[in-house]
Amino acid sequence: METRRFDVITFGDLCVDLILSGADVTPQFGQVEKLIEDYTLEMGGSCSIFACQASRLGLRTALLGRVGADSFGQLVLNRLNEAGVTTSYVSIDSSLKTGLSLAFCPPGDRAILTYPGSIHALTPSDVSDEFLSSARHLHHGSHYLHTGLLPVMPEIFRRARTLGLSISLDTNWDPAETWNGNLPQLLSMTDLFMPNDQEALRISRKPTLDEAAETFLNFGVQAVVIKEGARGARVYTRDTFIQRPVQPVSGGDSIGAGDSFDAGFLAGWLRGLPLEQCLQIAMACGRSVASKIGGVAGQLRWEEITRSLSLP
Repeated sequence: METRRFDVITFGDLCVDLILSGADVTPQFGQVEKLIEDYTLEMGGSCSIFACQASRLGLRTALLGRVGADSFGQLVLNRLNEAGVTTSYVSIDSSLKTGLSLAFCPPGDRAILTYPGSIHALTPSDVSDEFLSSARHLHHGSHYLHTGLLPVMPEIFRRARTLGLSISLDTNWDPAETWNGNLPQLLSMTDLFMPNDQEALRISRKPTLDEAAETFLNFGVQAVVIKEGARGARVYTRDTFIQRPVQPVSGGDSIGAGDSFDAGFLAGWLRGLPLEQCLQIAMACGRSVASKIGGVAGQLRWEEITRSLSLP
């Protein structure tokens, strides 16, 4: 039986989040200075947060990406290493600034300004067959922010398929709001498609989530997993529909909750667990992260999951 070095690989949208929180974090121009209640500086990036959660759930995880030769880049590397993610495929590029997202987080909402920097620094030549063939599974997130890879992602998916990998996709938000980006081609090669509800409706151009899921299944997706935030989540396959609510949480900012949800679902799926249990794991991971500030502070470990959900 073939043994690969990693369970999961992903392309890193490497950046930091500067999170401004409080009752009123809305800037006021005209040289007005306002005071806020708190801030947090933490590693950001959908795929980076995903990789940390996947590793904490016992999946051997590696990330391909670049950071700048700066203190933000070192913070990113520290967080990845602390979580157990293999960072030997992350290069330090002195010509780059590490990406930065400035998140304004009043209670129950957030707005984000992003400087891309290292987030979109990867190019097609960075994605070698050696890297792809090192793993069982490829997870691709922040699709629209990986502008260097965007035009060639169908070819990368085809190569991954040829090399025997399964594939999951979470596009995340499209800043240009075109919702294109070769998605029909990508979905035809995707096992797990994991958008949130707003992304699903915009990508499918359908009025309901049921119709959106049907569209994605028709492209050939094996399972469609749709996150609905505080309302919970749902899973669609050709012969299964599961919808589950989630208990509300408070005190956090929800940054990274969807990415940890993705990692949780995949941790169950790659272990061959039933979809119901995969969804339970995913929701536990997302809920825990949503209860904290920043994308990694609330991440659970596999032993915590198995104990709380009574898994084998």
